[in-house]
Amino acid sequence: MPRALLSVSDKTGLVDLARGLVQRRFDLVSTGGTAAALTAAGLPVVNVSTVTGFPEMMDGRVKTLHPNVHAGILARRDHPEDLAALSAHGITPIDVVVVNLYPFAATAANPSATFDDLVEKIDIGGPSMVRAAAKNFPGVLVLVDPADYGTALAALDAPGGPTPAFRFDLARKAIAHTAAYDAAITATLAEISTEGGTFRREAAAGGFPARLELGLSKIGDLRYGENPHQQGAWYATGQEAGLGQATVLQGKGLSYTNLLDLDAAARIVLEFQEPAAAVIKHTNPCGVATGQSAEEAYVRARDTDALSAFGGIVALNRPIDEAAAREIVSTFIEAVIAPGIDDAAREVLAAKSKMRVVIADFRSLGHGAAVGSRDREVRSLLGAVLVQDRDRVVEAQDPWTPEALPEGVRVVTRRKPTVEEWQALRFAWRVCAHVKSNTIIFTNADRTLAIGAGQMSRVDAAKVALMKAAGDDADARVSLAGSVAASDAFFPFRDGLDVIAAAGATAVVQPGGSVRDAEVIAAADEHGLAMVFTGRRHFRH
Repeated sequence: MPRALLSVSDKTGLVDLARGLVQRRFDLVSTGGTAAALTAAGLPVVNVSTVTGFPEMMDGRVKTLHPNVHAGILARRDHPEDLAALSAHGITPIDVVVVNLYPFAATAANPSATFDDLVEKIDIGGPSMVRAAAKNFPGVLVLVDPADYGTALAALDAPGGPTPAFRFDLARKAIAHTAAYDAAITATLAEISTEGGTFRREAAAGGFPARLELGLSKIGDLRYGENPHQQGAWYATGQEAGLGQATVLQGKGLSYTNLLDLDAAARIVLEFQEPAAAVIKHTNPCGVATGQSAEEAYVRARDTDALSAFGGIVALNRPIDEAAAREIVSTFIEAVIAPGIDDAAREVLAAKSKMRVVIADFRSLGHGAAVGSRDREVRSLLGAVLVQDRDRVVEAQDPWTPEALPEGVRVVTRRKPTVEEWQALRFAWRVCAHVKSNTIIFTNADRTLAIGAGQMSRVDAAKVALMKAAGDDADARVSLAGSVAASDAFFPFRDGLDVIAAAGATAVVQPGGSVRDAEVIAAADEHGLAMVFTGRRHFRH
């Protein structure tokens, strides 16, 4: 009779698979909790200790590491000498290996897990069996994902059994499973501090490992890359939230640029606890606003620059309801992302069948999320990659008031901001951090008014914002009188500030840190502006 070895941490579908194997005349060999689950289901099971002749020992650390297991897996069915060795030592071949590994990633995600907890979740026997079965895929079927159980049983029933291509696909998946597992261990251990002779779960000095394992899982191919002549694909990092776990409800296939814009839009609305919306074009916001509802926030954001919003990408930090959906379909929008959607809204959006609707729970990645290795960002270069911590606008997470300013935030001019200006400056600063450098933006307390993005000089960025505010017709013009302005980095000269003052802004927020700060502060005093330094730059390249 053929033999199957089952040893799984994730027992989803286990009993049904095992029952299907028994119906196909397989002997079942199993370990520990897996054997107990099969026995409880009334299935005949041979404990692995019977196969090895040794009991499971050391709290389960040693149970499958034995020639009777690994020779049974690795013996090549088309090599007579391998089969003779099995016969000489009384070893039965193992034809199916069903293994998934200790839940290391889940343990690492638990902030209360100790270093010893992590060590005990480093699987040894499991990866060894998976790799052995994958190596010998022509003779051994290896299953690491419960989603494959049904197709494996069907393949066993096919004339001639599983095809070589099917076996190889499962082997590739198995090797990817162990690679991702090792990558998770590598990333987590890189955050262990050994200072003082103890092992603690906190970022070690430097924080970046000597070797970076990404452990990405392919989600699917993209419609195209940055341009139609480029191919593209989409991979998940393993985080339990964000675009790696997104559901695409409708629309044309996503492209590389669609996803970049969806990400840029989601990052902006993450800055706000109140209902917020962002409309993006080419990773820069056309408009950002807050409101009492998702609908109100979206309308305010769209109408900031309705011309540019045409064909844009929209993000909401609230589920899409029917009212918001009706506003979204009232003009041409390429894609929308939100943490949820109700049934009525889904029906409304379905009328625009080509518009991509993406649902992703990204809110848990906001400022309250723990900072760790998965909060790092990777960007490719020619022949290399860059890795950095994600930029967080932590200094504007809480309201700014004269009585409660975060460390580094300070007024540097004679005139101090009014209560309304403080609210607007904080709004502007959170948005400014997500606009391509160099940038100057004008806002009030709940919406952007004009955005000058990605210019080579700061004064040009200010002039671009003024041009956007002026509009091409009288109906589109926006008054900047009484607005506030934000600059993502310091003013190297006073000229940019002079343009802002001439536009009618009454307060400015910037990082400070220029050798000409005194000159810029004097210019602000000259114009009667209130100016706030944050002590923190937010370039976005």
